[in-house]
Amino acid sequence: MNRQLPPPGPPQLDLLGGNNAHPAEVHRLFLALLPDAATRARLAQAAAALRSGQPGLRARWVNPARYHATLHFLGDHASLRQDVVSAATAAAQRLRTPSFEWVLDQAAGFRGRQPPCILRSASVPAPLQQLWQELRHALLLAGQGRHLETGFTPHVTLAYSHGVVPGVTPIAPLVWPVDRVVLLHSVVGQPDYQVLAEWPLPDDSAGTQA
Repeated sequence: MNRQLPPPGPPQLDLLGGNNAHPAEVHRLFLALLPDAATRARLAQAAAALRSGQPGLRARWVNPARYHATLHFLGDHASLRQDVVSAATAAAQRLRTPSFEWVLDQAAGFRGRQPPCILRSASVPAPLQQLWQELRHALLLAGQGRHLETGFTPHVTLAYSHGVVPGVTPIAPLVWPVDRVVLLHSVVGQPDYQVLAEWPLPDDSAGTQA
């Protein structure tokens, strides 16, 4: 059963490091989905189509190497927090959600100082919602509830516009095979993030065919 998504919600964290409120080095941790190479290429094509289809949209475009979908943000820290890494690892090791496909079929935006341009699905597939809930429950048990959100709007950020919130626009469906969860570490202002660990989701194809 799919859950209908609410309208675009509050602003999210800037993937490009555009946060002037943090003069010192800031280490950011989050559990996320990473696309495989083929999916990343299709996301880049969708970004190019959005860019050419809206020539009046002034925006900073995210490097395709940074495309991801955040599941749970684990905070900004003055250094890489090994206790948070350990808690996230313990949570991810408890995952039971099998691999699945996530179909992105809308371009949209969130409100904010530099509104993100995103791709998302019209409704959250049940396995993705289950994955988010499983991780949230495990993180709460691990004492990492401080930064956890109460709701979930899965999306991939393609760009940050200069004050204009893009409207919801249907796109050609883009299929993302979701087969792993990763723990990402990013230092605000630096161009790359680091994959600290990853956990494959169980393959449920045999059970589906039985």
